[in-house]
Amino acid sequence: MSLFAFQNAGAQDSAPNILFFGDSITAGYGIGENNAFPALINKKIDSLDWNYTVQNGGLSGETSAGGLRRIDWMIQNKVDVFILELGGNDGLRGISAESTRKNLQQIIDKVRKKYPRSSILITGMQVPPNLGSEYTQNFKDIYPSLAEENDISLIPLLLDDVGRESALMQADGIHPTAEGHQLIANKIWDTLKPILKEQKN
Repeated sequence: MSLFAFQNAGAQDSAPNILFFGDSITAGYGIGENNAFPALINKKIDSLDWNYTVQNGGLSGETSAGGLRRIDWMIQNKVDVFILELGGNDGLRGISAESTRKNLQQIIDKVRKKYPRSSILITGMQVPPNLGSEYTQNFKDIYPSLAEENDISLIPLLLDDVGRESALMQADGIHPTAEGHQLIANKIWDTLKPILKEQKN
């Protein structure tokens, strides 16, 4: 299991903690954690000399149910910002959208109960159309509905831009290349940066 922590230059032990909680995309499958988007975002934070610790809590093959089983362990240490990137493997396995939604909701509930002042972001995911248009749409709808109902930030369709370009995807057609992770990091940063800036003020 991946649990890789990056600490910004000059950061203290009491630095606010950002936890990226996800599957193989977060973990940097095929490119290594140092090239995955959490590490790239850490570099953006470091360039601003902001005092945060970034943790990569990605696990290859993780489903929403697996994430629910390990979330209590992952949030033993204080979490100030929580980025949830799960569900893609559920979709690839054809797990019901309602089951995925319930698992993600319970993960959000656990984080919010333990750290009510934390900022939570969720990344929108989508599945290939081969499972049928109804399933595809139901799955896609999980994320904006969770964001709205829980009043959390939504990063829409995390892989949308990357998935359109084969050169930005590894040979398996599922995992982004290092260049693809750069685009993902930029997309997340557009939403995350204002949140971090507000926390500092």
